[in-house]
Amino acid sequence: MTAPVTLDAFLNQRQADPDLSRLLGQIATACCQISQALARGALAGILGNAGTENVQGEGQKKLDVIANDLVNAALLEGGLCAAVASEEMDDLLPGQSGAPFLVLHDPLDGSSNIDVNMSVGTIFSVLRSPATDQGQIPQVTDFLQAGRQQIAAGYALYGPSTLLVLTVGQGVHCFTLDPQSGTFVLTAEALQIPPQTAEFAINMSNQRHWQQPVQDYIRDCMAGSSGPRGKNFNMRWVASMVGDVHRILTRGGIFLYPYDRRDPAKPGKLRLMYEANPMSLLVEQAGGQSINGNLAILDIAPTQLHQRVAVILGSGEEVSQLAAAHQQAGEAGQVPV
Repeated sequence: MTAPVTLDAFLNQRQADPDLSRLLGQIATACCQISQALARGALAGILGNAGTENVQGEGQKKLDVIANDLVNAALLEGGLCAAVASEEMDDLLPGQSGAPFLVLHDPLDGSSNIDVNMSVGTIFSVLRSPATDQGQIPQVTDFLQAGRQQIAAGYALYGPSTLLVLTVGQGVHCFTLDPQSGTFVLTAEALQIPPQTAEFAINMSNQRHWQQPVQDYIRDCMAGSSGPRGKNFNMRWVASMVGDVHRILTRGGIFLYPYDRRDPAKPGKLRLMYEANPMSLLVEQAGGQSINGNLAILDIAPTQLHQRVAVILGSGEEVSQLAAAHQQAGEAGQVPV
């Protein structure tokens, strides 16, 4: 029997930057700790609302706060992170002065699923820190790098088993947590998204607010084999981006959280830096595409730490079709950034 390949051994085989390997190991440790906390659930008294709000004014679950603290502690104690930004925090958390990396994370994506015992996840994005001299304190502007500048990205999925899916720019690989040893072991290598699909993931309750290109696309999918697409589609919606993206990486599909017209000041629901960028890097590394409707997500120049964007990602042919439809719609198909 072939010996299992651990996360550390895999990164060594790929000759990853040793500091980056250690940083990813620190994130993996935090994810293992979050998995353990989630497994205890109500037994540990950690379910329910925390009675606080994050920077977006959203109510926090107790586990949002716990997960945020675990990830931050692992990164700051490791000494490789110059600063940390989190979806749950108003401001940056300074780390080791002159350290090589900046990390952004959504500590518990899909936390509305916690109390009903459904899958949730942790998303992370790693950037090089421009502030590499001792005494330099990273600023918000240091984090405002386009998604293509990411040197690593990934997520943990806390489901029937705990998975860690990541890229360091050489494909997308999946590791499964061995609860006995507390280590992540390689279980799927070089994931590839099929270019075609018969599955889509979208929150249909927002349909009346979508732009016409998305309305038309979903209508054609819903028409089934007798419609213009000539095949029957299935709809899937986990209400956790990690769950939906993992399904797409595993068997194909398209995920849409498109721009809608309810509030012109909000181009989208998902956060560019904490969700859209890391997931888009994973999807592109697996052969898929990711757009906001008009632009590749990874080419968007960030202007704010907590910036929101529309997101359409997954199987390449489906995303290309929607990009063409937005372009054909002209002014009516423009998506604000």
